[in-house]
Amino acid sequence: MVILDNHVTQPGWCCSNSDGNGFFGDKFFDPNLWILGLTKMATLFNGVTNVVGMSLRNELRGPKQNVDDWYKYMVKGAETIHAANPDVLVILSGLNFDKDLSFIQKRPVKLTFKGKLVFEAHWYAFTDGEAWVNGNPNQVCGQVVGNVMRTSGFLVNQGWPLFISEFGVDLRGTNVNDNRYLSCFLTVAAELDLDWALWTLVGSYYFRQGVVGMEEFYGILNWDWSQVRNVSFLDRISSLQLPFRGPGITIGNPYKLIFHPLTGLCVIRTSVLDPLTLGPCSLSDAWSYTPQKILSIKGTYFCIEAENEGMPASLVGICSDSNTRWEMISDSKLHLSSKLSDGSDVCLDVDDNNIIVTNACKCLSRDPTCDPSSQWFKLVDSGRKSTFTTSSSSMLNSSDLLWKSLSSI
Repeated sequence: MVILDNHVTQPGWCCSNSDGNGFFGDKFFDPNLWILGLTKMATLFNGVTNVVGMSLRNELRGPKQNVDDWYKYMVKGAETIHAANPDVLVILSGLNFDKDLSFIQKRPVKLTFKGKLVFEAHWYAFTDGEAWVNGNPNQVCGQVVGNVMRTSGFLVNQGWPLFISEFGVDLRGTNVNDNRYLSCFLTVAAELDLDWALWTLVGSYYFRQGVVGMEEFYGILNWDWSQVRNVSFLDRISSLQLPFRGPGITIGNPYKLIFHPLTGLCVIRTSVLDPLTLGPCSLSDAWSYTPQKILSIKGTYFCIEAENEGMPASLVGICSDSNTRWEMISDSKLHLSSKLSDGSDVCLDVDDNNIIVTNACKCLSRDPTCDPSSQWFKLVDSGRKSTFTTSSSSMLNSSDLLWKSLSSI
């Protein structure tokens, strides 16, 4: 599927506040010429079925940007596209480098058509400068996500489609700012079930900013485009490439996945005799999170228990003790914490063998040098068909689990 994106008017590397391409009326941004261009492109691709949308303008910005002109021209552009090609989605970007759509909360966009309006936003680590390096990751994640929800994420809660049309990281894996941001970003993308486009595929450029053959370290491909630059990154985002819920997913009542953003995997059980581990989200059981803060396999009495610090978490059939209650703690709300019988707190964690264990909760606040990502988990609503809960083996596993629970009493 292809989305046509009107990026810049004056060719060049994008973007800056002073490049003359930023907002309607800038040196290289004539609104009338822009409307003409939208009309020609919408007409050219009318009937081309794999062209599914048109994004009106990339990263509006600069000293001239203002809300009134945004409505004036974006509405005009949207109506122009619809008139020339009624089949494509119409995608509107915000202000301040496509970071701010907050003004729509109190002033909805009014168009003559319905059912095909999408909003887009961009979100990188550098959107917040060096905050991920200089601050505690839990606190920064909580603050940044709160800001994203205020400026664009609220649209999802209002029922609008929100498309993260640019995100990405330095795929060499050495950029701490990017690495910390990515785990936080993936939890939001999973929780809100966002659609997204990754910057970028290319491994290098013919010519960029005066340099011939410049390498693109955010590129999926390496410099000569012969290999994937970072296979583990593709593994991490693969679980987000299919929707968790929405049209076409008709399986019963929604359930929870326990998503681990550092790996892109989910908590699964291979059998009752083996510990919980990480695996593909498609193999996850359906989990529920009760008002009593019990994490249980949906439709059963079996829940996750913290046995001891440093030990694997286990499934039990008696879920009334404090060590079967899991609080979402820290500013990020990504730590699942339980209290042991001796009163100490532990958090779900992952060991070197991808086994789910419980360890002392780490990096909860202040320390900017600490990395909490192995202990970050997100409870994600899903309606995907679950392999384990629909197989006959799940009934056998439940019987074995009941035996294990009774034998431990």
